[in-house]
Amino acid sequence: MGQAVHKRALLLRNLKARRGQESMTPVLEGLQRGGLDVTVETFEALPEIARDIVRLRHMADLVIVCGGDGSVSSAAVAAMESGLPLGIIPMGTANDLARTLGIPMDLAEAADIIVRGETRSVDVGTVNGHAFFNVASIGLSSDLAQNLDPVLKKRFGRLGYALAAIKVMTRASRFSASITEKGRRVDVDTYQIAVGNGRHYGGGNVVEETAEIDDGHLDLYSLEMTNLWKLALMLRSFRSGTHGAWREVRTAKCIEFDVETRKPMPVNTDGEIVTATPAHFKVHPKAISIFAPRRSVSDSITGELAPRKKPITSSSTKAR
Repeated sequence: MGQAVHKRALLLRNLKARRGQESMTPVLEGLQRGGLDVTVETFEALPEIARDIVRLRHMADLVIVCGGDGSVSSAAVAAMESGLPLGIIPMGTANDLARTLGIPMDLAEAADIIVRGETRSVDVGTVNGHAFFNVASIGLSSDLAQNLDPVLKKRFGRLGYALAAIKVMTRASRFSASITEKGRRVDVDTYQIAVGNGRHYGGGNVVEETAEIDDGHLDLYSLEMTNLWKLALMLRSFRSGTHGAWREVRTAKCIEFDVETRKPMPVNTDGEIVTATPAHFKVHPKAISIFAPRRSVSDSITGELAPRKKPITSSSTKAR
């Protein structure tokens, strides 16, 4: 506790997050009991987050974001540039980054993680300069992000996502794209290209079975089935990260990818549309410190002993 005494915390609260209207009293009391002097700033538009961090960085020793994955990702670049550690109070719908890092969904318990002062250095992914912690995607997920009614999302949470996903799938079509990795280009017809930096995304799906948020690389997959409804048969494998075993799913691991499409297509990062193709994806290893429970020795050993997928080709991309 001593290390938290006299530290100044800039707390940024997203009033439009799914749990954004919940009482902050337990969080603020917990932080203050832990010796943190808290300055609270509210916001309703994600670009405000970075501006607040830049504007108030000289008044803070750490930044706390109260919101969902999109809110946390919007803070990433400013937090990286300021060198300030980042705390998370998960108030969104999916909260996949909190899930990846083992941060409790209970707000007061999440605040206690910050007070304890334990941090984990994690990778940050960027696409065209925009940061993401979990996954960036082109295709189905971007269509979902554009068609998801914010009111439906806030009221029904994951059920709202499911209803919107069904609507998107009924009118989805494949698109042509090229994926370049280590100078090697492959042309594909696909429903979605996703590039993961962390482990969890989409409310608990796993980017790849061995993926970690501090492994120093990105994990790509491309959905290249001819019948999208076959995706229903694959759902269990997406929950475990074993979807790469399906013939229709192309996978790759690298530190950088380039994706081009015939026409510009929107890119969704952690639930928010932020840019468009052509898209350059890059990983920034251990670029930011986040308050999170320390990984136990047993977790580390398990990770080291976990079987690793053998590359399918020399470029780790499935041949067709």
